[in-house]
Amino acid sequence: MKRLLILSAVLAFAVGCSKSPKPSHNEEGAGKKLTIALMPKSKGNGYFISCKQGADEAARELGVDLLFDGPTDPDPARQNEIIENWSTLGVDVIAVACENKEGISTALRKARQKGIKVVTYDSDSTTDVRDFFVNQATPQGIGNTLMDEAARLTGEEGEFAIITASLTAANMNEWRKNIEARLAEKYPRMKLVATKPCDDLKDKAQSETTSLLSAYPNLKLVMAICTPAVPGAAEAVKQAGKSGAVKVIGLGLPSENRKYVKEDVTQSVILWKTIDLGYLTIHAANALGSGTLKPGAATYKAGRLGDVEIAGDNILLGKPFIFNKENIDQFDF
Repeated sequence: MKRLLILSAVLAFAVGCSKSPKPSHNEEGAGKKLTIALMPKSKGNGYFISCKQGADEAARELGVDLLFDGPTDPDPARQNEIIENWSTLGVDVIAVACENKEGISTALRKARQKGIKVVTYDSDSTTDVRDFFVNQATPQGIGNTLMDEAARLTGEEGEFAIITASLTAANMNEWRKNIEARLAEKYPRMKLVATKPCDDLKDKAQSETTSLLSAYPNLKLVMAICTPAVPGAAEAVKQAGKSGAVKVIGLGLPSENRKYVKEDVTQSVILWKTIDLGYLTIHAANALGSGTLKPGAATYKAGRLGDVEIAGDNILLGKPFIFNKENIDQFDF
């Protein structure tokens, strides 16, 4: 019995010594199925629902586990809570559209300290807390396209107003800077009279537009730069009986604006292919998590999108696209 106990102890010691140290989070990521957590600004926004369609497509194609969660309405504090939960769960990559650029950075910094990779999409964080930003288009490209289209529709003169989602949304603030820069550079006879937030809500965009129409009787155009604001602004103009007299343009989904475009209430919808944005985001997150995408890369092959340009730490989807009465029926998102 004594010899048997000694032998058991020796075997237990040998097995214990033969165990490999537990791999780090990054070491595990190289050989296991990745878990990618995708966060929208708000789950109910049609824009992000469309992005998720592309994300689901990429996740199936790549064989990764995809988690999707976010606030019901834009809420920076709720975004932070979800990111902290994902950090505790130990996901491999977090991909987030940031509602508040500075406010989300602490939570993302903590995630990276745990070895979790971070990409942002649609709306960026501060650059020190993520690896790459999947950029739907450059802020300058978006701002120039919006301002040039507004100028074309108004004959380069008159008053216009902007409806934005919030005054803290990083991407929209960048777009506004570039809209205003283009205005100052090229269109001296046009005047931006007001910028109003709608909190990413169609009804609030409608009420804000109604107020603008009353406050500025010479208003010639409303520029809505978040997706719910475009149909909201259009409905206000329609109900005021000013269709055509007050032009409506903005960043929105063809599906949500088709009827207003066909009725000549909304003249132009400017966007990118949102399904492709979600698709590219998951492709980039997967490549980052598996170690095949590294800082300094100039291009990246992203499945059906082919070679995608990388400018510094920005992965570029492409240029904005203008949907109008002539082409909007070609698109179903």
